[in-house]
Amino acid sequence: MTLEVAPHRDIGGGHLVALPCADVAAPDPLAPLAELPGVAAAGDEAREALGRAHRHKVNLRGWPATAAEASMRAARASSVLDGGSLNFSKDGETPAKGERADAVLAGALRVAEALEGGATALVGVWQRAPLQAIARLHSLAAADLTDADQLGRPRTDDPDVGRRLELLGEIVGGGSRVPATVLAAVAHGELLSLAPFGVADGVVARAVSRLITMSSGLDPHGLGVPEMYWMREVGEYRATARGFASGTADGLTAWLISSSRALHSGAREALSIAQASAK
Repeated sequence: MTLEVAPHRDIGGGHLVALPCADVAAPDPLAPLAELPGVAAAGDEAREALGRAHRHKVNLRGWPATAAEASMRAARASSVLDGGSLNFSKDGETPAKGERADAVLAGALRVAEALEGGATALVGVWQRAPLQAIARLHSLAAADLTDADQLGRPRTDDPDVGRRLELLGEIVGGGSRVPATVLAAVAHGELLSLAPFGVADGVVARAVSRLITMSSGLDPHGLGVPEMYWMREVGEYRATARGFASGTADGLTAWLISSSRALHSGAREALSIAQASAK
């Protein structure tokens, strides 16, 4: 099946809703992505792995502690991916403006705290108004990186940014019924590609992916740590993100499968956290 861009239905570099030529009026704009070869199988494997992590005896009741550890690992890995620190250069000190590496980490940690354990407040905002949740995540992530009047505000140098954000909000807000593995990957890839704020976009993109997996019930307590996989396999992460932005069938397929692979790896990380807690 040849895929091509559906006119005026694009997200992700003007490309993302890659619809079959014979059916550009498909009711679910992301449905063709879920049908790309290997995508469903990879998503099922990730779902099963996350289910096993949630069923571990430690996580049945002790999940708040393991979720806190997962959240911390996720924040540090996400920070590194945006050029930030893994640990503060001076423990306990708030980073000053200009100490960018520590400022990125501080923002990632604030985001992690807001999401920890599937925090109901932010999940509720996401379910009602996803763009407000994205703006809130940016305010947390970029607080030490930009001026206060820029926090949560999309950049205005590209007129496409607002339109694409609105379309993304419509899709994640109920405009698609694809599995959460696909939806999380799409939102993550689109925010990386679009870079709607110009600073802390990567931290925000990964947080949105995490928020979708939690709010959808795929990983309700946020026990998985896919960020660790992305940090370890940074070459794959960057390459498949570029593939997503290209909008080609091969590029989209590689990104979606890689995203599920990260969720699967993140589930194994969750199991290791639970096993360590049981000792």
